Amino acid sequence: MKIVADGNMTAVEEVFAPLGDVTTVDGRTLGSAELKDAQVLLVRSVTNVNEALLNDTPVEFVGSATAGLDHVDRDYLRRRDITFANAPGANANSVVEYVLTAIAACDDYLEQVLAGAPVGIVGYGRVGRLLAASIRSLGGKAVAYDPWLSDAEAGESLASLPAVTQCPVIAIHAELSDQLPYPSRHLFDRAVLAELTSEQLLINAARGPVVDNTALLRRMTQPEPPSVVLDVWEFEPEVDAVLFAEVDIGTPHIAGYSYDAKLKGTQMLARALAEFAGKAGNTSTNAGTVPTMPLDSVNTGANLLRELLGAVYDIRADHQALAGVLAQADARQGFDDLRRNYPQRRELSATRVVLPRFNTPQIDMLASLNCQYEVKT
Repeated sequence: MKIVADGNMTAVEEVFAPLGDVTTVDGRTLGSAELKDAQVLLVRSVTNVNEALLNDTPVEFVGSATAGLDHVDRDYLRRRDITFANAPGANANSVVEYVLTAIAACDDYLEQVLAGAPVGIVGYGRVGRLLAASIRSLGGKAVAYDPWLSDAEAGESLASLPAVTQCPVIAIHAELSDQLPYPSRHLFDRAVLAELTSEQLLINAARGPVVDNTALLRRMTQPEPPSVVLDVWEFEPEVDAVLFAEVDIGTPHIAGYSYDAKLKGTQMLARALAEFAGKAGNTSTNAGTVPTMPLDSVNTGANLLRELLGAVYDIRADHQALAGVLAQADARQGFDDLRRNYPQRRELSATRVVLPRFNTPQIDMLASLNCQYEVKT
């Protein structure tokens, strides 16, 4: 069985070796000619999987190591009887830690959240729910908007979009969809953005076109704009350098790019392919050693959370890397190169924190973050 895979998938050759012959390709430029003798295609979000790509190919299984599905024509796959699998939830914790880091990096929003200021969440799927749970476990409040869910399905009372967009912090986690009656494309349009104030922080770590980037740039150049963190951009891999200069933090679509998340996505697809092929081979791989983090400070509360998040991830470094790319002649290629060559980033939840002494407030914080810890004896 020949497997063609985006070379940017973590450990793809190692994990899929028991299932077939793996050939890696550039997911952005992948064409049908590279699939002429392939039975399996494995992609990430940069590959549009549709009739133009798969027509006249022998592909019978498509896997996407992503949660979002806007790049996959699932109706076409069903018509062709092509089995499809993706990796919902694989990067959820990575995205949540990114959002917490973004909040911690912008003014005093982290202090506000820990003091009870509500975080508004747009889109209540796996990432939205996990973010809400994390905020609440830290003692904060979260309110969510998702018109596709009933309160019973959500397990709680959902709010209206206007109610959510009045929160001091707004985090977007909606899928990109044009489906009526609740399309998410340009959900944050000129009218919604006009209502945001300088007392609010808007974070988009979902899909770029959920926010009208042209309208956002207009709002950012008007009086008292909100603080903005963008990990996703409407016209990726093209990033509007003028808009980038206006936002507080801009990163190259890497919120879910922790090593742990990417490996989990690869392994989820391997299990799906093994089931499809009727094979029971070992499709797992070692996630590597658990990194340790000695914590010698006496910080608690917001200072401790900021210290912990910053120890595993420097969001400002990603901002500076993207700034450097936007100064280059071929910024589109540079954007893809940043993602392709992204340095290994481990999740805080996959890190063991070593405490010099028993400290109840610190231990409570670590437990809220699902973080491993030990106390020196």
